Amino acid sequence: MKWEKLLASGRFGETPKSLNLDASRTEFEIDYDRIIFSAPFRNLQDKTQVFPLPEQAFVHTRLTHSLEVSSVGRSLGKAAGEILLEKYHTLQNLGISSSAIGSIVAAAALTHDIGNPPFGHAGEEAISDFFRFHPYGKVWEKHVRVDQWSDLINFEGNAQGFRMLVSKQFGLNLTYATLAAFTKYPRPSLIPQRDIARKSQKKFGFFINQLLDFELMTDALGIEKTSAECWVRHPLAFLVEAADDICYNIIDLEDGCTMGLVSFEETVGLLKPILGEKFDKEKLKDRTQSQNLAILRAMAIGQLIRETVEVFGHYEEGMRKGNFDKALTEIIPSAKALASISTASVKSIYRSKVVLEKEAAGFQVLEGLLTVFSQALYHQFYSPESFSGQDKSILRLLPEDFPLKGWGAEVNPYPLLRNLVDFISGMTDKFALNLYRRVKGISFPG
Repeated sequence: MKWEKLLASGRFGETPKSLNLDASRTEFEIDYDRIIFSAPFRNLQDKTQVFPLPEQAFVHTRLTHSLEVSSVGRSLGKAAGEILLEKYHTLQNLGISSSAIGSIVAAAALTHDIGNPPFGHAGEEAISDFFRFHPYGKVWEKHVRVDQWSDLINFEGNAQGFRMLVSKQFGLNLTYATLAAFTKYPRPSLIPQRDIARKSQKKFGFFINQLLDFELMTDALGIEKTSAECWVRHPLAFLVEAADDICYNIIDLEDGCTMGLVSFEETVGLLKPILGEKFDKEKLKDRTQSQNLAILRAMAIGQLIRETVEVFGHYEEGMRKGNFDKALTEIIPSAKALASISTASVKSIYRSKVVLEKEAAGFQVLEGLLTVFSQALYHQFYSPESFSGQDKSILRLLPEDFPLKGWGAEVNPYPLLRNLVDFISGMTDKFALNLYRRVKGISFPG
């Protein structure tokens, strides 16, 4: 794979354009602007990061987390771009700048959680479990193909994100380079055997009905395959992944400390190995705890960015050849310190009572919503003798553009179910909770 093709700014259905540095915005900056002003991105302001339905302003949501990851991603991409331009002089002749590469990573990082459902990772499990275990989820298995069923029982936020980014419904139509940098897991859900040594095969990155879109993107960028079903990661996807790893490790720890789940002393002890000789206890005097946390967080992120860029420069050729497939943050000098932070966060933050209680509520909310809508849809098209007045009322709550015609016993309902999952996963936490209360009769519209 060659950088000249990997940085292509073409889009679906459009003639590829060369980067024009004299223009007011590059194509990748246009990507960023389209994302910022999109409805799916705005919805992230009320989606869980760690603490569902946060009441405190200082706790991060998916929106603030995504903005921070994008900021770190821009720094990583721009610094990595300077390495690439020094190493490959032909890139400069094509009008490619380090800022343009930074813009690709920033835009991809901005969307990295755009496909996440309400209630975070618990929401992903809730959707998967509904089709895997619930009677009105399992009932669809006999009507769809094996690969389609694999998509439904393994809901994946990354694949949902790719679906949203290529869907005409939202009109984003991002550049191929940004889409590929977004895709950390370039494979479908159903493959004969997963290569556990490759980080990019840990999860999947697109649903089977987006396969054609994915193939068009990889063909345009010259991205090669590792097997019949799996592709090599775009090298910039490693930077997007690293930006996310850096932010959630450091900032989730900061949130945990602010919430009182991790002591300030333990937080300092966890960050100190990253800072090394730069750690100066004197700088923490005569300041508030929140000010000290901000100083430590900024210093730690800066150090992790420098380490990540250096490792990227060392391995970028292996990435393009498909020989390198690891998380950059697992091989940087501070990898051990990040692992310690992760262990502490799992114990004290992610498994804290406040998080687990609200995640448990999230399971109930999403299962409840999926049940009433799935049941109504199944009754209407596959069991009409059971189609009730309640089912009719429930279906009226679906979006106006929901495809409610053309289904029946002889029609594969996978696209119908994908649209149902689009509807549920696209909800904010509060909207999902309020709708659940209403359809269950727990509360009534104001």
